[in-house]
Amino acid sequence: MAEKLWAGRFSKETDSSVNAFNSSIAFDARLAMHDIAGSRAHAAMLASCGIISQKDGLEIDRGLSQIASDLAADQLAFDPLAEDIHMFVEAELTRRIGDAGKRLHTGRSRNDQVALDLRLYLREQCDIISGEIKQFSAVLLDLAENHVETWMPGYTHLQRAQPITLAHHLMAYVEMMARDLQRISQTRERMNVLPLGSGALAATTYPLDREMVAKTLLFDTISMNSLDGVSDRDFAIELAADLSILMMHLSRLAEEIILWASQEVSFIELDDAYSTGSSIMPQKKNPDVAELCRGKTGRVYGDLQTLLTLMKGLPLAYNKDMQEDKEAIFDAVDTVLLCLPAMSGTIRTMTIHRENMAKAAAGGFTNATDLADYLVVKGMPFREAHEVSGKLVAICIRRGIALDKLSLKDFKEQSSLIEQDIYEAISLETCVRRRDLPGGPAPQQVQRSIEHARRRLASNP
Repeated sequence: MAEKLWAGRFSKETDSSVNAFNSSIAFDARLAMHDIAGSRAHAAMLASCGIISQKDGLEIDRGLSQIASDLAADQLAFDPLAEDIHMFVEAELTRRIGDAGKRLHTGRSRNDQVALDLRLYLREQCDIISGEIKQFSAVLLDLAENHVETWMPGYTHLQRAQPITLAHHLMAYVEMMARDLQRISQTRERMNVLPLGSGALAATTYPLDREMVAKTLLFDTISMNSLDGVSDRDFAIELAADLSILMMHLSRLAEEIILWASQEVSFIELDDAYSTGSSIMPQKKNPDVAELCRGKTGRVYGDLQTLLTLMKGLPLAYNKDMQEDKEAIFDAVDTVLLCLPAMSGTIRTMTIHRENMAKAAAGGFTNATDLADYLVVKGMPFREAHEVSGKLVAICIRRGIALDKLSLKDFKEQSSLIEQDIYEAISLETCVRRRDLPGGPAPQQVQRSIEHARRRLASNP
C-alpha cells in the first residue's frame, strides 16, 4: 500500500473501496512530466529564496530529472495504489533521495499544484491542436487551389440555390478554421497564468518568489487571488467550448462528405485507405471516417456539459468534485486530435467528380437568379423579373430541361426584353465569374482568398 502523505491526522486506514474511489492516478498520470516541471521550478525557487538549502534544492532537481528520464524510457511504472500523480512523484522522489524529497512540498498545496499541472498540460495541447488545425487548413487550401473553376451548386435548405465553385465552398471551412485557431489562441493566452503560490486557498507564510516560477515556466503573469487560483477551471471549460465549436465545423464538413460520396450525389469518391466495407454486403464503401467524426462531435459536447455541470454549484475554494475535470477535458482533447488528422487524410485523398458537380449546378436552375438579374439590367423591376424567371423555371420543370435549353422563342413569350445574349448571361461560368466581389465565388476572388489565407497561416506560428 502506497504511504499517504496526509495520514498524520488519521487513526484508521482508509477503506479499500474509498482508496479506489478517491484515486486519480489512472487518468492524471498523463500530467507526470508537467508535474515534474512544476516541481523543479518550485524547488529552484525555494532554494533561491533560502526556504530550503541549496544542497536540498540540487538533490531535489537531480532526483526529479532522473524520475522524468526513467518515465520517458519506460523504466519506471506508475504505482496504481498512489492516490494521484503528485503523491506518486513526491513519494518516488523521497524514496530515491531521502529527507530532501520531503521538503519539496514546502509552500504549496496539491490544490495549486494540480491547477498548475493542468494549465501546463492544456497550454501544450493548445499548441498541438493549433498545429493540427493549420495542417487541416493547408489540405483544404491545396484542394481549393486546384478547383477554383470547378463549378458546383451552392445550397440553401439542401436545395440547389446558386452556382459556386468547389474552391469557394472549401474556403468557407478555411475561414471557420481560422476563427477556431483564433479562439484557441485567445484561450491559451488567458490560461497562461501561474496559480502556484495560491496554496490550498490562502497562499502561504513563506516568502515565495512567484514571479521567478512564472518566468521559469513561461507564464505571462501570476494569479492575483489565491482563492481564484485554485478554485476555477474556466480555462478548461473555455477550451472545451472552443473544441466543441471546432468539432461542430468538422461535423458539418463530414456531413457534406457523406452526402457527396453517396451514389445519389456522386460528387466525390473516397479513397480506399479512408473508407471501410461491410461484413455482409460486398459492394459497400462506407464513409466511416466522416461518420465517426460526426458522431464524436456529440462526445465533445458532452465533455463541455460535464465541465459546466461539475463547476456550477461549487462554493470557493477547492472541492474534490474538481478531480472530475480531467477526464472530460482529456477526452475532448484526445477526440479532436483523433478527428483532425483523419479528416485531413480523407479530404486530401478523395477524388473529385467535376462533371457531376457541374451537371448538378446546371440541372438545378441555380442560374434562375441570374436570369432575373439579366431582366433587371434590361429595365424590368426586380419583383417582376423574379416572377418571369419563376415562370420560365416552371416551364423547364414540366419539360424536364434546364433553363439554357429553352428556345429564344420560349424566353420571348415571357418577356420581349430577352435577347440572344441570354444564353451567355445564364451560363454557369458567367454566373460565377460575374460574382466578382471580395468574398464572392468568382475564381479571381477565391484565388485572392486562398492567398490571404496562406499568408494568415504563415503569420500564425
